[in-house]
Amino acid sequence: MAARGGNKFSVLLPTYNERENLPLVVWLLVRTFRESGTDFEVIIIDDGSPDGTQQVAEQLEKIYGSDKILLRPRPKKLGLGTAYIHGMKHATGNFIVIMDADLSHHPKFIPEFIRKQKEGNFDIVSGTRYKGDGGVYGWDLKRKLISRGANFITQVLLRPGASDLTGSFRLYRKEVLEKLMEKCVSKGYVFQMEMIVRARQLGYTIGEVPISFVDRVYGESKLGGNEIVSFLKGLLTLFATT
Repeated sequence: MAARGGNKFSVLLPTYNERENLPLVVWLLVRTFRESGTDFEVIIIDDGSPDGTQQVAEQLEKIYGSDKILLRPRPKKLGLGTAYIHGMKHATGNFIVIMDADLSHHPKFIPEFIRKQKEGNFDIVSGTRYKGDGGVYGWDLKRKLISRGANFITQVLLRPGASDLTGSFRLYRKEVLEKLMEKCVSKGYVFQMEMIVRARQLGYTIGEVPISFVDRVYGESKLGGNEIVSFLKGLLTLFATT
C-alpha cells in the first residue's frame, strides 16, 4: 500500500494527439515520484486521438506496469471537465494531481505541491505562473497579455483570492475534487477557473506554488483566439451564476 503515511497520488492526464509528448511526460512523472519515494499512479484519459496516442500509452503501460500507468480512453473528444470526472472514477489515490500532458507543466514541481499541501494541510495546491519565480517561457506578448488579462478580469469580477485561476496544474484532496466536480457546470478552459471560484465559496483552503510554465514543445498551442472568446463568454456566465 501507499508509502509515507498512506498518501497515494493519482495523476490525471487527459490527452488528445500527444503521441510525441506522452513518453517523456510519463517518464518524468515516474522518475519524480520514485525519487521522492511517493506512491502514485498515472491515469491517461485519451479522447480517441487519431495520431496513435493510445498505442503509445499501451506501450508505456507495458514498460512501467499496469498498476502505475492506467489507460482509460474514451471514444471521442468530450472535453476537459468530463475527462477529469472519468479519470477520477478510476483513481485509487487520496490525492489527485491534474496537469497537461503537453509538457507545459513539468512534473518536477509535484514534490513541491506535496510539501506545500503537508505544510498547510491545504485542500488544494495550485501552481501559479504569477508569483515568486514562476514565469512563462516561449509565450509571445499577445498571449501573455491575453492570459494576464483573462486572469485580471476574473480577479475583478469574482475576487477569488488565488493569483492564477486559469492554471491547470493542481493538487486536490480527492474528496474535495469530487465535491467540486458535482458543482461544476463549465467545460473546457473556464472549468479550471470555476473550480477555484467554487472552492472559495465552499471554504476550501488553497495553497500556491510558483511554477515556470513552458509553452508546448510539440504541436500548436491549444489556446486559440476562438477559445479565448469562449473562455470569456464562460467567465461572464460564471459571473452571472455565482
